[in-house]
Amino acid sequence: MRHGNKNNNLSRTASHRRALLANLGSQLITYKRITTTLAKAKALRTYIEPLITKTKATSSKEAIMHNHRIVFSYLNDKLAVKELFTVVGPKVASRPGGYTRIIKLGARTGDNAELAMIELVDFNEIYGKTVAKAAAEEPVKKTRRSGGAKKKAADTAVEATAEEAPGTESETKTEE
Repeated sequence: MRHGNKNNNLSRTASHRRALLANLGSQLITYKRITTTLAKAKALRTYIEPLITKTKATSSKEAIMHNHRIVFSYLNDKLAVKELFTVVGPKVASRPGGYTRIIKLGARTGDNAELAMIELVDFNEIYGKTVAKAAAEEPVKKTRRSGGAKKKAADTAVEATAEEAPGTESETKTEE
């Protein structure tokens, strides 16, 4: 029976698991993406996302210091906590949740363990820029199947006449 087994023990004692997740969490914050096993990545997601939520701006200075101390008690890395509150926190302030993404990478050759890459969503340059570029360059058009070929032919005919029209005006100006 599986009663009360909410978290993945990762075949470790509680102190070893706490140290492992603290180290993985500080490395994720520092490098913005890490590669590990799928089970560790899933356990890390449930460990790090509440800590990232604590970085969102609060009203009083006492609450901010309290959140710093709580996050430091989980991570035990002063530089990672500073990075989390100064760089990561402001960038994810508008996001309501889901700060991490897990991408499966396949099996490791030595022991066939399933590998995964876990990353902070807002710090991925590859996905963010391509989506932003595509949205900025060309708006999404609604298409219909019927009449598509006729419309394309009409558009090309209009473009051809538009290209010829400026040339004819410049020729008439030079003749005058």
